Amino acid sequence: MNYTDIDGSLLLALKALLEERNVTRAAAQLGISQPALSARLVRLRDILEDPLFVPATNGRGVVPTPRAEALEQELLHVLEGLKRLVSQPELFDPATTTRTFVVALFETPAAVLIPELCANFAREAPNARLACIYPPRDVYEKLEQGQIDLLITVPDGLPGDLMQRPLWEDGFRTAQRKGHPRGTGPFDIESFCSLNHVLVSTQGGRFAGMVDEALLEQGYSRNVMYSVQNYSHVPLVLSTTDAVCTLPSRFLSQYSDRLDLFEPPLGLSALRLVLAWHARTHKDAGHQWLRQQLYRSAQLEPN
Repeated sequence: MNYTDIDGSLLLALKALLEERNVTRAAAQLGISQPALSARLVRLRDILEDPLFVPATNGRGVVPTPRAEALEQELLHVLEGLKRLVSQPELFDPATTTRTFVVALFETPAAVLIPELCANFAREAPNARLACIYPPRDVYEKLEQGQIDLLITVPDGLPGDLMQRPLWEDGFRTAQRKGHPRGTGPFDIESFCSLNHVLVSTQGGRFAGMVDEALLEQGYSRNVMYSVQNYSHVPLVLSTTDAVCTLPSRFLSQYSDRLDLFEPPLGLSALRLVLAWHARTHKDAGHQWLRQQLYRSAQLEPN
């Protein structure tokens, strides 16, 4: 016997015959003709090498052989498994789910999104868990494997098998501490370059970045005195020095009670971030819910 010769129609035919013990009624149950059912029975007998059913002695219906009777419970188990396999997945209910969601993102969007995202979880999914991590080197593989649900990043260089949607576009501001000795007037490029600057180097130890590249294109340079690895260090450094720092506006706006913010005196392209996920999770109800929470946190309408 080769199990690959068995298909669902044969299993359903065997089930109907075991239940009805009558070829005519079994065919009616399946919605097929009696000859069609008889043809399936012939195939079953050939595959299983057993008559399976013999005519009843009273001439009414058929009687299962011991082999057919022995198959009945396992047959019901197999059919139930097939039913679960092809049925619609269970509805996702955020109020009762205990699922763990993993979002990979860098510190700038994390500082803006995580507080609101956690508040949404507390209100709508109190039993779910949320892990916010820095994107690992193999982030794309982990998205494919389902170990990471969502990635928030710049859109450049994303693999083609990832789906994405713009999350936000943010300009840059230059921050200084309140009460800074230079006053609160707008920056010109000369005064901007004359000050000491703080640079965030997430890889650590660098003293030049995109601002320096933009200045160099215009023939200017600045003095980066402090290099920190975490964005959260910037307000602390600015509050105790006369240095300034140029960062995305939405991040700096959180510290407007202690920092003054200004337009930087040079053209910087806006920071564009996207929400990215693997196509395998696109239709997952829980994943769709998570994306909606991030759209809400970024003050976007979900779609």
